[in-house]
Amino acid sequence: MTIRLEDLTVNFDERFQLNNINWQIEDNQHWVVTGANGSGKSALAAVLAGAGNCVGGQLSGVPPRVGLVSFEAQAALIEAELKKDDADIMDVIAEGTPVREILLNGETDPALVAELASLFGLESLLDQPFRKLSTGESRKMLLVRALASQPDLLVLDEPFDGLDVHTLAMLQQYLATLVETTPMVLVLNRFDEFPDFITHIAYVDKGRLEHQVDRNDASAYADLYQLLHLKTTDLQVPGADPDAAIAALDPTQPLVKLNGINIKYGDRELIKDLHWTIERNQHWQLSGPNGSGKTGLLSLITGDHPQCYVNDIFVFGFQRGSGESIWQIKQYIGYVSTALQWDYRVGTGLRNVIISGFYDSIGLYTKSTKRQRQIADQWLALLGMSGRADQPFNKLSYGDQRLLLIARAMVKHPPLLILDEPCLGLDDMNRQLVLALIEKICAGTETSVIYVNHHPEDQIQGIDNYLALEAAK
Repeated sequence: MTIRLEDLTVNFDERFQLNNINWQIEDNQHWVVTGANGSGKSALAAVLAGAGNCVGGQLSGVPPRVGLVSFEAQAALIEAELKKDDADIMDVIAEGTPVREILLNGETDPALVAELASLFGLESLLDQPFRKLSTGESRKMLLVRALASQPDLLVLDEPFDGLDVHTLAMLQQYLATLVETTPMVLVLNRFDEFPDFITHIAYVDKGRLEHQVDRNDASAYADLYQLLHLKTTDLQVPGADPDAAIAALDPTQPLVKLNGINIKYGDRELIKDLHWTIERNQHWQLSGPNGSGKTGLLSLITGDHPQCYVNDIFVFGFQRGSGESIWQIKQYIGYVSTALQWDYRVGTGLRNVIISGFYDSIGLYTKSTKRQRQIADQWLALLGMSGRADQPFNKLSYGDQRLLLIARAMVKHPPLLILDEPCLGLDDMNRQLVLALIEKICAGTETSVIYVNHHPEDQIQGIDNYLALEAAK
């Protein structure tokens, strides 16, 4: 058996769409489909059981008997029971369909039903009406029905949710006995619930199948774990160090106000008469083609551009040219760029890289405080890097280095975080890791973010303001 989804696009009641799915499931493979809430992982699994309206591409090879357990299937069964009420005579109190009748539906083996009912502790409930079962009991009943049908393909959407510890362990053990005979597709959020027999992982995001990972590929598996951790963790962005807090800003003033900015090199006009105001807690995406002036515009804000004193620039309460120092400006800014990553070629441990952000240094040359070490460890936990605190920075992958440098820029909670093309040079997995961290920062802090890239359509959740520069004339 080989199931193929080729450029498959599927609508679900016009509320959600799976787009251009390419996926192949072989006989000897057992998959987990994972992703953040609302990503489409349940929809993808449901397609294998016939759900959705295919509007493009092809689905082939799905066997005739598919066992499905999902919250949607549970809801459909409840709705069917309610419809029976509508058909009943008004003065008759409907008891509903007994559990035994639902389980023995012509597609199940009675002996296997009895065996599974015993395993799942449903023996005493077989003659009870289905509607009287608890949520966990009805979940067990659906599992028994699906398993007793001896399907050619088993699709289980969050099968472990709502189960007690004993039942969860028993179910995992039972599924392991089916490995040689029944391909399985499980939808799961938690990596720690992935059964040992799983061979492949599919990662879904925004209705697209973004990654397919062989579990034996240790590096790709670790990257996917980290991505899912960043997407779904309940951890919040760690707080600032109260002992290293920067001077407070006037909350009534914008962070940055550029009035009629011009950048010109000889006869070449890079930026002309640009007005841009960045308010507190605003997030911006800055885009434009090469040579449009993105980096020059940022350097006006940071004070690194030679023309910043011939322009009308207000930053962090200072009118440029009024006697302020560049360090008074930079204390309010966290900055990440490819150039910084090139410069940060040190072998110090990951914890120290993050702590160095308190001192704006490349490497750490000052004894850190206990509180700073605690905050750094919280950042490592957020990044899915707990236990790697002493690993040398220069031994990390390119993408993991970028994540650490963003944490380093954020550790002092600057009012403004500038991310100058943070995804440049990253493969798709690491790009999504970085974007997930940016989303986490936008959602969980009072830091305003300027995210610079080439593509205005490459949107990040939480960024609602856009400035697109045009090519220089």
